[in-house]
Amino acid sequence: MFAERAGSGSRRDQARQLILDLETRGSQALPLFISCLEDTGQDTLASLLRTSRRAAKQDPEAIRALDLKPVALGPVSLRPEELRVAKQDPSQPSQGKLAPVVLGPEELWPAKLRPEVLRPEAPRPVDVGSGGFSEIRAQDRAKGNADLAYVLNADPCGHCLIINNVNFCHESGLNTRTGSNIDCERMQQRFHLLHFVVEVKCNLTAKQMVQALGELARRDHSALDCCVVVILSHGCQASHLQFPGAVYGMDGYPVSVEKIVNIFNGTGCPSLGGKPKLFFIQACGGEQKDQGFEVASTSPEDRTPDSDPEPDATPFQEGPVTFDQPDAVSSLPTPSDILVSYSTFPGFVSWRDTKSGSWYIETLDSIFEQWAHCEDLQTLLLRVANAVSVKGIYKQIPGCFNFLRKKLFFKT
Repeated sequence: MFAERAGSGSRRDQARQLILDLETRGSQALPLFISCLEDTGQDTLASLLRTSRRAAKQDPEAIRALDLKPVALGPVSLRPEELRVAKQDPSQPSQGKLAPVVLGPEELWPAKLRPEVLRPEAPRPVDVGSGGFSEIRAQDRAKGNADLAYVLNADPCGHCLIINNVNFCHESGLNTRTGSNIDCERMQQRFHLLHFVVEVKCNLTAKQMVQALGELARRDHSALDCCVVVILSHGCQASHLQFPGAVYGMDGYPVSVEKIVNIFNGTGCPSLGGKPKLFFIQACGGEQKDQGFEVASTSPEDRTPDSDPEPDATPFQEGPVTFDQPDAVSSLPTPSDILVSYSTFPGFVSWRDTKSGSWYIETLDSIFEQWAHCEDLQTLLLRVANAVSVKGIYKQIPGCFNFLRKKLFFKT
């Protein structure tokens, strides 16, 4: 196709014909070609071709008015003088090589051209946590596509409620969660920077927790794009149908995570229908302490000399039959547009350092600070799980129940 273009009409005609040819080869041919130009550093031409494409759709003759800059397509081994030869006699390209095509008026050709080879797009490397190259270009494309990513354009983006239970009544038998205020401050600042209106409530009973969550769900979220709930407390296992675990009020009574999530279903919170609802739970999922298994190496930063980790665990308590039972099966909502991120695997202890806060929240805040501007939420949580999993003598790995329908990129 390129050899044919080299000998047909003026350079402007060749540019226009190239666009027309690519358009006839499938809806993705021209966008992929433009992406290849960007990958080879030819951003100016890529931008012009995008403009040309939009103009051509409105007026097929509009592309003639564009003053396209030249770009050489062909093997890197070809010298600038060989480009002239190929232009004059395109019918005899050298064997095994693509005949170069120069787009743009000849008088605009620079003295020295660095031709690029048009070749199939090779798989791009993916960053696996080292902080190196990642698929930023693909992420950017997903951000702008409402079919692939949630639209988070509102400012503020939404409400963020943080429930921070630190002190518990004596009768509960639960210890003070020293270090939790550090977690709370981190989450308050982080979600404020992510354009959320943050509200903090401390030391709530189980009943007060349900009331605060219900009040948030009943608000009008029509002009907002998202809702976030962060709960910092002791936790335990609980009977469930959808979401495992429970968190304690300061009075020692548990509220199941399933009940918390269902407060925000379509009936209780219609203005959040189709919008992402995110829950971050820093609490134990049980009493088991994970001692891990031996691997080739362990990070020297696993545990600092002054660290003092405590578990957020208490024995499983089944509570009164009428207090904390899952909703009836017929009333359970379809959990779409919901993500529940747990600090630990169900049944296991979640560790909190009395001086620096919990492993999970500290890591979550750090990962969001470094990567939230370019990566979606699921990728961020994978980074959190990987970072937390290598900490400490006893082990912990966060996880999530993801019922989001699209990728979620925070507004930064």
